[in-house]
Amino acid sequence: MKLAQLLSCLDGARLTGDGETEIEGLYYDSRQVRPGGLFFGLRGVKSDGCDFVAAAVKAGAVAVVTEVPCAIAGVAVVQAPNARLAMSLMAACFYAQPTAGVPVVGITGTNGKTTTSYLIEGILEQAGLPAAVLGTISYRFGATELPAPNTTPESVDLQRTLRELIDLGARGVVMEVSSHSLEQRRVDGCLFDVAVFSNLTRDHLDYHLDMESYFASKLRLFTELLLPTAGKPLRRAVVNLDDPYGAQIAQAASAPVLSYAMDGEADLTVAEVDFSVHGIRCRLRTPRGEMELSSDLLGRFNLYNILAAVGAGLALGLPDAAIRAGIEGHKKVPGRVERVENDQGVTVLVDYAHTGDALENVLATVSELKTGRIVTVFGCGGDRDKGKRPVMGEIAARYSDLAIITSDNPRTEDPRAILDQVRAGLAPLALREYGVQELADGFQEKGFATIESRRQAIRTAVLAAMPGDIVLLAGKGHEDYQILGTEKHHFDDREEAARALDMRKARDAGGKA
Repeated sequence: MKLAQLLSCLDGARLTGDGETEIEGLYYDSRQVRPGGLFFGLRGVKSDGCDFVAAAVKAGAVAVVTEVPCAIAGVAVVQAPNARLAMSLMAACFYAQPTAGVPVVGITGTNGKTTTSYLIEGILEQAGLPAAVLGTISYRFGATELPAPNTTPESVDLQRTLRELIDLGARGVVMEVSSHSLEQRRVDGCLFDVAVFSNLTRDHLDYHLDMESYFASKLRLFTELLLPTAGKPLRRAVVNLDDPYGAQIAQAASAPVLSYAMDGEADLTVAEVDFSVHGIRCRLRTPRGEMELSSDLLGRFNLYNILAAVGAGLALGLPDAAIRAGIEGHKKVPGRVERVENDQGVTVLVDYAHTGDALENVLATVSELKTGRIVTVFGCGGDRDKGKRPVMGEIAARYSDLAIITSDNPRTEDPRAILDQVRAGLAPLALREYGVQELADGFQEKGFATIESRRQAIRTAVLAAMPGDIVLLAGKGHEDYQILGTEKHHFDDREEAARALDMRKARDAGGKA
């Protein structure tokens, strides 16, 4: 593709050099550049994009995009006001606007994005629109599944992946849209038909610094990225009005809003609901009339996810039958209240809850359904928001009969320092603190333990549980790794729980013998 064609997607860019330069590929990492490439010199926290231009040109770049003047002999130079925005729009152009001809649903919010994406995928499938899904767990369509290093990939990777999946036959797109991607303009080249807002609670403040900035990044999806276009004039916003930030989004949205709520007035509400250990049965009031649904998902927070998905289906104009079948056909999401099967009478659940709000949601649900005690294993990630650590500690201890504080992904922080910060939230509760050896014989009194090794923490929890108890392993969910320092090591809560259950079974069999 000619450089001039790519520039037609931009406003305010200035070209020095030959617009007829043929572009063979797009790159933002100078180490990946191939001959004929266009290199984007992105401004970073500690460096400027110009610092890597020379290396990119040496590797074969024939054109570069920067925000500041860079004099490079022999290549075309594009100076753009915002290099990240330029990259996003030019990537969409380079890959022939993959989102232009299919319905695209973007989901943003702190919690619930992944489960909602699976539900919407099911609805689109039932409507005859098999969808590509890009999110926290993977980027996938049909039998093709790619690893997801980020919830929302960098714009070049995003547009390339969308093109690949649509060329494979995807007739719709469901995308989790992270606050980072909105802040960094990764999704500006996407043409959304529907944008969904789930909720906003404390998270990512290591990056956004305060809730106002965090909210502002989310708001972009509903204001700047839902403006009517010639190709998609009928865009919609689906917004949770029970969340205080949702009300602000509904007022500011640049497209018509379909609201949903459980507690207040909205376009989509709940007339009746029954929660049980078997799932959810409900009757919804929709703009089209009433709709009865059942789902294997558990708890009030998952009913919010169902409302979001139903709202998206309604906003897309899909049939009620497809919406109902898509919800009811969904069975589970990896690492979202996922059961670890066993025949020992202990319910072991693995969940991705890694914020205070998410942890409280799942523990509140578990508390309503329990018949025995609750044992919770959880930790907080290193090099991330420190303010949520004591909050999560207090929540876990308040709902649990035994809370075991352990490592999540410590990254480059001292694991013991993280554990101490979590423990600070438990101090006002004056709970009994157990040692590992004490818990080997079980526990009777409500309390907590601190076990740095996540493997040992999981084993201790499972071995201390009794039939009828629920063991919740929170924080990592679908992740199959643990980050220690700067290195990833294989670690899967589900695998570790299964091993612990085998140990428990062997222990009990030995005792009976």
